Amino acid sequence: MVLFLLLIIAFIIVLSRTYKGDNFGKFFVDQASGIYTKYAPYSYKVVREKTKQLGQEFTPRQYIIKIALFSVAAGGISYMYFYSVTVSIIYIIAAIAVIPYLSYLRCKKVYSEFIFEQIQTYTSNTIMEFATTQSFVKSLEGVRDSGILEDPIKTDVEHMIELAYQNGTIDESVNYMSNLYPFYIVKNMHQLFLQITKEGAQNSIDSLENMQLDIDMLVESVYRDRIDRATFHKQFLQFGIMLYLMVMLVQYLLGTEAYLKLLNSIVIQVLLHGVIIINSYFLLKGEKYYYENVGAE
Repeated sequence: MVLFLLLIIAFIIVLSRTYKGDNFGKFFVDQASGIYTKYAPYSYKVVREKTKQLGQEFTPRQYIIKIALFSVAAGGISYMYFYSVTVSIIYIIAAIAVIPYLSYLRCKKVYSEFIFEQIQTYTSNTIMEFATTQSFVKSLEGVRDSGILEDPIKTDVEHMIELAYQNGTIDESVNYMSNLYPFYIVKNMHQLFLQITKEGAQNSIDSLENMQLDIDMLVESVYRDRIDRATFHKQFLQFGIMLYLMVMLVQYLLGTEAYLKLLNSIVIQVLLHGVIIINSYFLLKGEKYYYENVGAE
């Protein structure tokens, strides 16, 4: 294991000297980013670009720290299971390969939260504008011109205004926005505006105020859910790491020598690989749930 660590250090030193004109961490991240920018799906490129604009993308230093942590964790755990440098190298490579996927999930989470906040801003301010203008299109124009919206929501609102003027009705506009952002607060607000516009609903001010209260309650519950989710996420990771370390208990009960003899069995090795792979899958599924289901609806 010591020899393996020395080889890793030597490899890093050689690379850093080879690229002494650049920061090695920046070089590594730039190369990886270039590959993923070239082959990543369009949707991911949009999400990543917005994450950059929000200043929440991982820095090269953070990527290097993650690579180091994943390498040490994967190497240490796999060596503790199999006492094989070769197996450890394989697991280290697999662990590093997961980092871009986790970065992708994080970008989606940041983007989803940003979209929800923009939708909340759009619905709340449209309702407030309507109280003054008594016109849905004029309300949209007021929200657009206020400068509180950012792309892509701002561009979509501008398109809604264009559709309304082209068609002379708001039907296509609200359908466009409702289909693009299928949040129930969006659909309910649009449905209410359609009713007010077409049927001249009575007590529209009271209805809009009630909807504003619903939006406020939803936002409060979403942020409470995010706090609870973050707490659960920490506990989930701790539990997953403890499952990896169960092999230490086995070695303590059996003794190291007896454990090494067990490793001579192919069946035992397959079972141990299965433990690592299943637990890793369990952790990745948990991370996917944490990052993708942000509790917006």
